[in-house]
Amino acid sequence: MIEFAWPFAALLLPLPLIIWALPAAKGSDETALSVPSLLPYQAQAQAHAPQRHLPWVLFLCWSLLIAGIARPQWVGEPQPLPTAGRDLLLAVDISGSMGDDDMVWESTRITRIDLVKRLLSEFIEAREGDRVGLILFGTRPYMQAPLTFDRKTVATLLSEAPLGIAGGRTAIGDAIGLAIKHLLDRPAESRVLVLLTDGASNTGELTPKRAAEIAKDAGIRVHTIGFAGRGTDFFGRLRSLSSSELDEQSLQDVAAVTGGQYFRAAAGDELQRVYEQIDALEPTEQDPDTVRPIISYAFVPIGLAWCLGCLLLIAHALSLRIS
Repeated sequence: MIEFAWPFAALLLPLPLIIWALPAAKGSDETALSVPSLLPYQAQAQAHAPQRHLPWVLFLCWSLLIAGIARPQWVGEPQPLPTAGRDLLLAVDISGSMGDDDMVWESTRITRIDLVKRLLSEFIEAREGDRVGLILFGTRPYMQAPLTFDRKTVATLLSEAPLGIAGGRTAIGDAIGLAIKHLLDRPAESRVLVLLTDGASNTGELTPKRAAEIAKDAGIRVHTIGFAGRGTDFFGRLRSLSSSELDEQSLQDVAAVTGGQYFRAAAGDELQRVYEQIDALEPTEQDPDTVRPIISYAFVPIGLAWCLGCLLLIAHALSLRIS
């Protein structure tokens, strides 16, 4: 329905009429002017005849401006916001090694980061009712998307994340620390972090072990995923990845300390297991809330007043040229 956001602006509507009526209320003590003949004034009166309508046109402009100030708007029906869900943060490693094409998806070799983007985008869009956030980390962690119900935007930001933008090294502990900072003010039952990496922590102020202890104290469950394929040898053949390239023991310890689970993803099956683990968590009840969509139409009367004013200026300029 249409309503006015500021209806009291209508009190300004009679202001020009009040100002116009004030001189007439004072009266006049001047004597009448005697004119021997009215002929010299008849031509002048005829030339200014169109100006008799000018006050009403100006008042119409004023009315349109007041209508714009009152802000007419269309207000839709109340729409409920999600009242249950989890606060889920995804921490994704985008260091340079994530560009290795040693992953297999649908019988095709693709890069690690492409597999992450494909599978996690589907996962994010399926998290209806959850607040989802995105952390990108390499040498430093960055909050790419804070916790939000807008899952489509989060998935888009993940798909558009350029490889190596956060640096070439891996700061797993700092990524967990940044997630803790953004999850502390959320209900304790819904704090979940899913961390994806293809390497070992080799930089940062926090070690993964210390970050896991802090996460445990904060009631944050951390699921860790090792995204590493088998790699390639000198001749381009797939080989087994050495333990020095992927610190599985550290990722397992982080998950175990915080009550989460560790997964090794060499294809797509293990990531599906993470989905099932998160789906098993009980949703947190939040305060119910509703939102009503609002579309403002204040520009319509203001635009009409502007057009009418322009027409008056053009008419005045033409009348001056004719006279």
